Amino acid sequence: MADLTYTGVDKDQLVVSLAAIVCGSSGQDVSADNINAVISGSGNSVAAYWAPLFASACEKAGGIDEMYPTAGGGGGGGSSAPAASSAPAAVVEKPKEEEVDALAGGMDMFGGEGGSDY
Repeated sequence: MADLTYTGVDKDQLVVSLAAIVCGSSGQDVSADNINAVISGSGNSVAAYWAPLFASACEKAGGIDEMYPTAGGGGGGGSSAPAASSAPAAVVEKPKEEEVDALAGGMDMFGGEGGSDY
């Protein structure tokens, strides 16, 4: 397995984004103060502008759930329940298409006009 070592900006982005996910999934507001509390509680530190930047981005997106809409990622696991929403879901129905039999009225496999195989 590869040794993953993050430094500089890559580490800061990873730490802040994971802290924002922790805040959101624990039911807390994704605010700069809460993100900084998670970061310091994990023994990490980032540049001062990261937490307000991520908090603002989460707020503009409508919450952390909008930035990371699905739980889990791979494999044949079950799906998660949809998030409750105050807005009614729009139902879009596709128009039904008629099925067309590819052999109806066409030639049979020997080139005749009957559509029969015999």
